[in-house]
Amino acid sequence: MKGTYLGEFEELVLLVTGVLYEEAYGVAIMEEIEAQTGRSVNISAVHAALKRLEDKGFVQSELGGATAERGGRRKRLFHLTAAGKKAIVDTRALRNQLYDAIPKIAWNLSI
Repeated sequence: MKGTYLGEFEELVLLVTGVLYEEAYGVAIMEEIEAQTGRSVNISAVHAALKRLEDKGFVQSELGGATAERGGRRKRLFHLTAAGKKAIVDTRALRNQLYDAIPKIAWNLSI
């Protein structure tokens, strides 16, 4: 398994993979990220992030059934692994710890 550092985009892809659960595949992940963030996402970037996440052991993939609307092609479906779930929990805990460490006066500053 490669290093376990999660970049911002990898974190988004990992979270959305969990959100979509059994329907997590490249295009669906891309569309959900766009819907949730308002951010335009390139499908190649999603596939690259999924590959990195799979190499890190955070997701696993399998081929779904062939469908007529896809011209008989099969979707590659992704799901979280135990390591992926732990990465999400650990990342959230770290972010919460950092948010909690910001002094209250810092929130009152005008920029």
